[in-house]
Amino acid sequence: MKNSLQKGLMVFITMLCTSLIYSQDISGLVTDASGPLPGVSILVKGTKTETQTDFDGRFTIKNVGSDAVLVFTYIGLKTQEVSVGGKSTINVKMAQDQSQLNEVIVVGYGSVKKKDATGAVDMLSSKQFDNISATSPSELLRGKVSGVQVTQTSGEPGAGVSVRIRGNSSIRSGNNPLYVVDGVPLDGGDVSSGGSDVAGLGSSSARNPLNFINQNDIESISVLKDASSTAIYGSRGANGVIVITTKKGKTKVPTLTFNSSMRFSTMSGDFRLLNGDEFVAAGGPDKGSRSYNWEDAILRSGFTSNNDVSISSGSDSSNTRLSLGASSTDGIVKNTGIDKYTASFANSNDFFGGVLKIDTNLLYAGLKDQTTLISNDAGYIGNLIGTALYWNPTLPIYQPDGSYTFVAEDYLNPVQLLNSYDDHTATNKVLGSVAATLKLGSHFKYKFLFGVESSSSTRKRQLLPTMLINSTDLIKNDNANGGVKKRGFAEISGINKFNKTIEHTLTYDNNFSDNVSLNALGGFSYYSYDTEGSNARGYGYLPEQTLLVDNIQGGIAQEFRTTSFKNRIELQSYFAKAEVTLYKNLIINGSIRADGSTKLGEDNKWGYFPAVGAAYKIVNNKEGILNDIKVRGNWGITGNQEFPVNSAVSKSIYGNGGSAQTVSGANNELRWETTTSYGIGTDFTFFNNRLTGSVDYYKRDTEDLIAPVPQASTQPGPASNRSVNLPGNLINDGIEVSLNYKIIDSDDMSWSVAANAAFLKNKMTNFGSVSLLAGGINGQGLSGANAEIIQDGYPLYTYFLYEFRGYDATGNSIYAAADGSDTGLGNADKKLLDKQPLPKINLGFSTSFTYKSLDAGMSFYGAFGHYLYNNTANAYFFKSALYGGRNVTPEVGSSPQNGSDPNSPSTKYLESGDFLRLGNLTVGYTFKGAYMDKIKLSSARLFVSGENLFVITNYSGFDPEVDTNKALNGVPSAGMDYLSYPKDKSFSVGVSVTF
Repeated sequence: MKNSLQKGLMVFITMLCTSLIYSQDISGLVTDASGPLPGVSILVKGTKTETQTDFDGRFTIKNVGSDAVLVFTYIGLKTQEVSVGGKSTINVKMAQDQSQLNEVIVVGYGSVKKKDATGAVDMLSSKQFDNISATSPSELLRGKVSGVQVTQTSGEPGAGVSVRIRGNSSIRSGNNPLYVVDGVPLDGGDVSSGGSDVAGLGSSSARNPLNFINQNDIESISVLKDASSTAIYGSRGANGVIVITTKKGKTKVPTLTFNSSMRFSTMSGDFRLLNGDEFVAAGGPDKGSRSYNWEDAILRSGFTSNNDVSISSGSDSSNTRLSLGASSTDGIVKNTGIDKYTASFANSNDFFGGVLKIDTNLLYAGLKDQTTLISNDAGYIGNLIGTALYWNPTLPIYQPDGSYTFVAEDYLNPVQLLNSYDDHTATNKVLGSVAATLKLGSHFKYKFLFGVESSSSTRKRQLLPTMLINSTDLIKNDNANGGVKKRGFAEISGINKFNKTIEHTLTYDNNFSDNVSLNALGGFSYYSYDTEGSNARGYGYLPEQTLLVDNIQGGIAQEFRTTSFKNRIELQSYFAKAEVTLYKNLIINGSIRADGSTKLGEDNKWGYFPAVGAAYKIVNNKEGILNDIKVRGNWGITGNQEFPVNSAVSKSIYGNGGSAQTVSGANNELRWETTTSYGIGTDFTFFNNRLTGSVDYYKRDTEDLIAPVPQASTQPGPASNRSVNLPGNLINDGIEVSLNYKIIDSDDMSWSVAANAAFLKNKMTNFGSVSLLAGGINGQGLSGANAEIIQDGYPLYTYFLYEFRGYDATGNSIYAAADGSDTGLGNADKKLLDKQPLPKINLGFSTSFTYKSLDAGMSFYGAFGHYLYNNTANAYFFKSALYGGRNVTPEVGSSPQNGSDPNSPSTKYLESGDFLRLGNLTVGYTFKGAYMDKIKLSSARLFVSGENLFVITNYSGFDPEVDTNKALNGVPSAGMDYLSYPKDKSFSVGVSVTF
C-alpha cells in the first residue's frame, strides 16, 4: 500500500514538472493588408484559454503547450490555425475570407454561418456600407441584397422608406419587414405625427421611424427572407425580418475613432418647364417679366455635416463601447432638413469565470426635423411644389415696393407660401436592453432579456394669416368680435410611445459525437406597445400675429379644437426551435411559435406558426474548382399583425357635448392574416473560393387578407368602415440570383465584383367578385378619381384607366371604347391593363478595387418591368392650364391638344418606371507606415464619394424612384407620383481617424 502511494505521488510530480517544462508563453503580432490588426481572437485549440490582440495588433498568451495549436479568428477574415511547435514568437498575417459562406449571420435568437443555414439569409457588414451617407439604415440595403427593394417615398431628408422583401404579402399597409435591433423587436409604427389636410393643401406622412440609428454604430445588418428563418418571429415575420446588430468594444487597449464628412448636394436631373419666352410663344398670357425660375424660387444647394466619435476598450472579462454623433442636413428644398444627435453605449461583463454574462445596450437619438408644405394629396390649389410649377414664368414674385405679387386666392405665390408656412418636429427616442446569460452546466444556457423602446415627439406647424387662400378651412368668422373674417391656423400634435420586451429562453447545445450535434431552444416572450397622443389646433388669427404655435389659443375661441387618444397592444408568445447536424453535411431544423394578440377577434386571438428546413452539403470545404455546394429547402407559415389597433372591436368618437359617432364596426371573427411559403435554393463556392453565389426559388401564399371594407359593404351594421378577412389568396413567387467574384487577389492588389437579380410576380386568386380601388388621383377636376384596382386574376394594384389613343383633328382626346374603337371620353370604358406598379425585376451590381493604400468602390441598382402614374402631369400639365396662365412642360406647349380638352385620368399619364442608377462611387486612401506611429495614429483614411451621380430612365417626372402615399379607404397604392420632393445628387469628402 505504501509503495503504491509513493509510486502514484512520483507519477503526479513527474507529470506536473513535465507540464511546467513544456508550457510556455507565446507572443506575437497579427496584421492584415492594412497593417496591425487589433481585436483578433486567439484561442488555444481544445481549451478555453483565449486572448485578443491589443491596439497595436500584439498579443501574449500564457502557459501554452509546445505542441498546441493557436486559432486566429476575426470577422470578415479567414480563420487560421498555427502550430506552436516550440516557438515563443508567432506572427500571423490574416487574409480576407474569400467565401461569403463563412459569414456569421445573426438570425432569430442566435447566429449561424451562412454555409450552415437552411434558409435564404444574407448579411451586410459595416465595411460594405462605409462612406455611404444614409439617414436611415434601410437605405444601406439598396441594390445590395437580392429580393430586397428599397424605395424612399421622396427625396426629402428623413422621409419614409418603403422596404419590400420578396414583394408585398398584404393588400393594405404594413408590408415593411420586422426590424430587430440588438435582440429587441421594434414597434414598427410611426414615431412622429403626420400632418392632416388643411385647406386642400394636402396631408403629409410621418418621418422614417428608423432615423434614430447612426449608421456608424451598426456592425451588421442581416436579412431573413424565408419562412425557415422568419417563422420563429411568428405573427410578425410575414414580410421578412431585418436584424441590426450594433458595434461592441473589441480591443483591450482603449481605441478612439473619429469620423467626419461633408456632403454637398443639388437637384438630380433636369426637369424642364417653359421659360418666359416659350410660355408666351405657346399661348400663355404675358405679364411682362422674365425673372422667374421655379428652381430658384424654392430650391437651393443642400449641405450635410456628419461627425461622430467612439471609444472602445476591453479586458478578458469585459468590453465597453461609447459613441457620440451629430449630423445636420439642409435639404435641397428651402426650409427642409434634419438635425440628428445620437449616443450609443454597449457593455458586456463576464462574472464567475464566464458562468454569468451581462450585456447592456443603449441607443439614444434627438431629432429635429424641419419640413415645408410637401404633401401627398393636395387639391387644385396645390402645395409648395405645385405652386412653384404652375406659377406664370412671365410674372415676378415681388412687386416694385417689395411686396409679394398676388394673383388670386386659388393661384398662390410659391415664395410667399414658402415663407408663410412653418413646420418643425422634435423627437427623442431611447432603445435600451439588458440581457443576462447564465451557463447551466456544459450544455444548457438560460437568457433573460428586458428591452425598452421609448419615444416622445412633438410637431408644431402654422400658416400665417397673411397668406390668403380660398378655403373655408382657413376663412373663419369671429362671431364674438362682430363677425370679422380671420385666417391662418396653428397646430401642435404629439405622440408618446413606451414599448416593453420581456423574453426568457433556454438553449441546449451538444455535440454527441463527430457525426451528431443538436442545438435546441425554447422560450417565452411578452411585448406591450403603449401609444398616446394629443392634438391642439387653432384658427383665425390677426394679421399681425406671427408666432402662432407659441400662442395657439390666440385665435378665434370657438374654433379652437383639441383631441387625444391612447391605446395598448399586447402580444404573448411561446416558441421553440431545434437544429440537428448529421455527419457534418446534413442539417435539419424546425420551429414553432404560438402568438396571442389583443388585436384579433375574441375567438381568434391565438395563431400558430410552424416551419421546417433542411440543407445538405454536397461538397464541403474542398480545394480546387468545386469548394462548396449546398442545397436547401424550407416550408413555413408566418403571420402579419400590422393592421390598425382595435380593428376587431367597435370604435366610437365622442365629440363636443358627448355625442357619439361610430367610426369602426366590430368584427369579433377577425382572424390572423397568414402567409404559407416554401422555397428551394443552393449556395456554392467555386474556383478556390473566388466565385461565391446562391440561387433561390420561392412561392408565398397569403390568405385571410385583412382590409377595411367601405360603408355600404358592412350592412347590416353601423355605417362605418370595418376590418374583415377577405376571400382569396395573394400569390407571390420568384427567383433570386446572387454572385460574387474575386477577379484579383494578392497582397498589393484586389478586385472583386458582385451582382444580384430578383425576378418577381404576384397575382390575386380566388378573390371572387371583390374589387378594391386604390391609387387616388388629386388635382383640378380629378376629385374621386383613381388609377389602380385590386381584382381577382390580376397583380396587386393593377392599373385601371381609360386607354388614351391621341388627339383628333380638333385637338380633343381620343380613348378606346369597349369594342376597341376610338371614341370620346363619354363613350370610353376604363380597362384593366396588363401593367402594374410593382417591379418585376430588381438588379444590383457593385465592384471594389484596392491597390496598396488606395481603394475604390462603385455600386449600381435598378428596377424594371413596372409603370408609374404621373399624377403631377395629370393635375398640372395640359393645354387649358397653359391658356389659363399656368406653366407647363415643353411637350404640352407644343402638343395639338385644344384648350377645352379635359385632363381626364388615362394611360396618357402612365409611364415606364424602368431605371438604372449609379448609387455610389467612392475613392479612398489609407495612410500607414512608421510616420503614423510617430504621430500616435493607428490608422487614417481620407475618402471622396458621389451619390446618385446619374440615372438612366425614360420617366418624365423628377425621378423614377418614387412612391407617394395615395391610399384610398385604407388601401395603399404603389407607383404613384404626385408633387414629390425631388431627389438630389451629391458629392462627399470625409476622413476616418483611429487613435
